[in-house]
Amino acid sequence: MIEDTKINKNNFENLNYKLKVVDNFLSQSDYESLCKLEINKSFNKGFMVYHNEINDNGIIKSVIDKKLLQELYKNYHSLSMEILKELCPEKLELYEYSDFTIIVTDKDSKFPIHDDTPNKLLSGVIYLAPENNSGTIFYNDKVGHGKTEIEWKTNRAVFFSRKERETWHSYEGDEKNKRVALVYNLMTTQIKKVFKIEKKNYFIGNLRWKLSPYIFRYLKIII
Repeated sequence: MIEDTKINKNNFENLNYKLKVVDNFLSQSDYESLCKLEINKSFNKGFMVYHNEINDNGIIKSVIDKKLLQELYKNYHSLSMEILKELCPEKLELYEYSDFTIIVTDKDSKFPIHDDTPNKLLSGVIYLAPENNSGTIFYNDKVGHGKTEIEWKTNRAVFFSRKERETWHSYEGDEKNKRVALVYNLMTTQIKKVFKIEKKNYFIGNLRWKLSPYIFRYLKIII
């Protein structure tokens, strides 16, 4: 079992779901390689997203250095599967591919409270830069009760296994600097099986998943 980082667990024991927090998740070499990537930070509002996908068969999609993506997959796949086994072992057999996405958040931007899409078996974020910023915030409901921020520390990883309308969380800039993070997800296309494991209604959940991007795009709300 991967040891949790030694932070005060009272910080997140009031949540209704499990988090896994691991400090120094990336090797120093991989961490520095990610921080040195040439990505656009000159925007003044919103988010920049750099989306990459890979599995045992090779790269599915890449907008960063392909060698680096392959190294990330090789170095952390077994580790992330071990974390998924700890948090939700029932979902292990559904794994199909890995998603490594770099998200740059403007200093004044906020992504609203959401629970993650059902194709994500394991959701993770690794804080990259700068030295200080706002950590990801977790809640017990969509309204924001049980607010719990996992403090920002470079190379700190926070993982959870999403569950429909339960694993609520958000992130935002600190009003001083842009926030750079690596989002690391284990993915599936077997959505019906996900809802069965979660004991949730597939029809309602799948419809919500399909409609949510359009509602957020035009109305800026999460359903």
